[in-house]
Amino acid sequence: MARHPELGFYTLAGAPGSPRELLDEVRDAEAMGLGACFVSERFNVKEASTLCGAAAAVSEEVRIITAATNHNTRHPIVTASYATTMHFLTGGRFTLGIGRGIAPLQDAFGMSRITTAQMEDFAGLMRRLWHGETIVGHDGPAGSWPVLRLDPAFDEDIPLGIVAFGPNTLELGGRAFDDVILHTFFTDETLVRCVETVKRAAERAGRDPASVRVWSCYATVGDHLPEPLRLKKTVGRLATYLQAYGDLMVSTNDWDPTVLERFRSDPFVSGFRGSIDATATTEELEHVATLLPEEWLAPAATGSPERCATAARGQLDLGADGVILHGASPTDLAPIVEAYARSSTAPPPG
Repeated sequence: MARHPELGFYTLAGAPGSPRELLDEVRDAEAMGLGACFVSERFNVKEASTLCGAAAAVSEEVRIITAATNHNTRHPIVTASYATTMHFLTGGRFTLGIGRGIAPLQDAFGMSRITTAQMEDFAGLMRRLWHGETIVGHDGPAGSWPVLRLDPAFDEDIPLGIVAFGPNTLELGGRAFDDVILHTFFTDETLVRCVETVKRAAERAGRDPASVRVWSCYATVGDHLPEPLRLKKTVGRLATYLQAYGDLMVSTNDWDPTVLERFRSDPFVSGFRGSIDATATTEELEHVATLLPEEWLAPAATGSPERCATAARGQLDLGADGVILHGASPTDLAPIVEAYARSSTAPPPG
């Protein structure tokens, strides 16, 4: 079986019926040669450390990357020891990925909003702890603690990842992290700009730009899937992002903000409670589709498996170091990965 370290997937995409679905997904992903399993965290049945341990138990080669947990939901010693446990458990296949989180949700739960300075300070703490340092009297953006310590015998290089959207976070990824995970529905122009921002920041920080992996998070929805499911994974997913942080999506992609205003003012959208991709019916999604321009849905791999594979490879040609085939289970991705593998071994034209 050919290995594709440059390809990844998100386990438990969407709203899974049970976290146990992860077990077969990871086994299937490894069997088909996918290189990385990304684990997102939700405050329901998707607690990241539990899912990562389960993924480690049923795999031998696939990388396991949180994308993302938040640094402020656990004490730093708990997070640091979680990472070292996963590091040793997997033989070095684990990456601790963090992100900024969703501000309205943090406000509702009484959490502090996450800043760039906090994430950079936190990354520094993790690296020092993983190398056996005892940290006394830390007082920085991430917090204040009298003593932080794991094991003075540790001397481990554990990769750190960050989910990045805006320029400040992208630059932070370049100078202080090992994996930078982008957002779904980024245009080609946005992808190129993001990659350049990360790589330049790495170079300015005295790092090898090639050592920082930038992952395109690429919606992958082949036409071998039923139309209602494709609608949910494209229209429904983008609509949900626009519900949560539409202004950021629009400004990042240089889209027309008046379209977002019309989307938000639509009676169905404005009156909808919850995430559109989670509970909207097919008929409702068909209505939402009329509110979204085709170019907003275009940054995705759609069509035949061969076309999806070509589109995914195109993200690498634009500068991404890896492609997360987003929004689909390994079972959904199987014909696409097979087409990708065939194109990888095909002789050059002419």
